[in-house]
Amino acid sequence: MANKISRSAYVSIGLMLFALFFGAGNLIFPASLGQNAGSNFPEAILGFLITGVGLPLLGVIAVGISGNKDLQDLASRVHPVFGLVFTLLLYLTIGPGFAIPRTGTVSYEIGIRPFLGAGAGNMELAAFLAVFFVISWWFSISPNKLVDRIGRTLTPLLLLMLAVLVAKSLVTPIGLPQPPTDAYATSSVALAQGFLDGYNTMDALASIVFGFLIIKAVRQYGAEFESDIANATFRSGLIAAVCLGVVYIFIANIGATSVSGIGLQETGAPVLSLSTQYYFGAPGAVILAIIVLLACLTTSIGLITSCASYFTELIPQLSHRAWVTVFAAVSFFIGMFGLSTIISAAIPVLMFLYPLTMVLIALTFLAPLFHNRQAVFLTTMLFTMIPALYDGLRTAGFELETATQWMEGNLPLFGFGLGWVSFSVIGFILGWVYTAVVKK
Repeated sequence: MANKISRSAYVSIGLMLFALFFGAGNLIFPASLGQNAGSNFPEAILGFLITGVGLPLLGVIAVGISGNKDLQDLASRVHPVFGLVFTLLLYLTIGPGFAIPRTGTVSYEIGIRPFLGAGAGNMELAAFLAVFFVISWWFSISPNKLVDRIGRTLTPLLLLMLAVLVAKSLVTPIGLPQPPTDAYATSSVALAQGFLDGYNTMDALASIVFGFLIIKAVRQYGAEFESDIANATFRSGLIAAVCLGVVYIFIANIGATSVSGIGLQETGAPVLSLSTQYYFGAPGAVILAIIVLLACLTTSIGLITSCASYFTELIPQLSHRAWVTVFAAVSFFIGMFGLSTIISAAIPVLMFLYPLTMVLIALTFLAPLFHNRQAVFLTTMLFTMIPALYDGLRTAGFELETATQWMEGNLPLFGFGLGWVSFSVIGFILGWVYTAVVKK
């Protein structure tokens, strides 16, 4: 049945997926990475592409081949309780807790605030967020129209505006890359830091949520059997991944070549704002505002739709429209805390959830090797939770000196923020041995 899906449908679904991924963090974090990595920009962006593009693509593919009906069903391969708790945490993190409010605050900080002057305050932020989330609400109440509204309408306009910015940055760059900051001091350190920077996009977390939106879309276009769905999901995911990768490289390059002209900035928001003004003068603010608003709006729509779809299944007493209203309203109120607060609060949660998400994706691919036995899912995830919880607590400011000393001396890759890999491998081996000894 795969031949029922036309090439134009693959492109539309892939562009929709790109737009759902490409939002707040996808603009500000590559720009900041480029500035700080400087001459080590190639190594840093390579690490960023692994977690910012490679993992989301694997997540979408894993969903496509899993055969599960939703994320909770997939995560319940570990245990039903884990499936419920993990899914709730993930949806709340990429939903009203952090990611959705961030789309609104980034839109305001980069796209609107430069036009308001120094006197802008909470009143202006509240007015903008109200309009932003009302528009998101309107798009999100009709999930069956996402491909037409986003993939065929909003995304081409977004890509056109990005192409204008990228072309100008290549023709007349601000300057040459400067020496890297301490966090990107050497090639290997820059690679590792870029890998961790990719976490901040939250796209690997969102991938296993958006993956189920893609499955619904390809079914609407005629895919019926599991093999057809998996193939269509892979093709659409690949289109989105290529678009993401190309845009990330060019945005990071804008940051890397901007320091000599605009100075080293604290976040990626002023990097983009000042760079665009340098390239285009006063009209640059308008161009950047359009890019930011389109990017953040499409992501907000996708996240609200995904969260509402899940919670409608979980608590059907409330309709999809009612859940969309709840998440839009909650995101508005959390957005009022401001961009810096949201980013700071999100990082510890991301450090906990990312290892669990990456391991779940990996286990989904490896499941045929151990005949999908629950024991392997369970032991691998239990062992992964130990360093994941440690990383989350440490990032939140709880310094566990004894644990840190032990991990520094015994765990490979700990210095690169990947100490959890050793725990995951041990858990996987123990589970695999158990399945070999104890038959199903």
